[in-house]
Amino acid sequence: MKYLFIHYPKCSTCRNAKKWLDGNHIEYEERLIKENNPTEVEITEWFHKSSYPIKRFFNTSGNLYKELQLKDKLPTMSEEEQIKLLATDGMLVKRPILVGEGTVLLGFKEEEWNQLK
Repeated sequence: MKYLFIHYPKCSTCRNAKKWLDGNHIEYEERLIKENNPTEVEITEWFHKSSYPIKRFFNTSGNLYKELQLKDKLPTMSEEEQIKLLATDGMLVKRPILVGEGTVLLGFKEEEWNQLK
């Protein structure tokens, strides 16, 4: 099975995830999140396919998240509004993202990713 690996090359967590994928001989197609931001349709699909709450899709440690003061704004926004916002800028989206047929993984936690082996 081939996965879609969405990442930001300057992110150390993304580099660790890529190293893990390569080290475990897992095939993937690479996509840079800043140059090719996930769409509303993709985010909606991944949200419904995953068991994550929509807030988990946000890069809460990112500068843009902080600049937009999303910590205070997200609780009053609907899921649809949050998805639309995520689709506006790849730097708002938690990374890396690994998408497979029945899999959506956000961030890199080796114990979660080990299920792919």
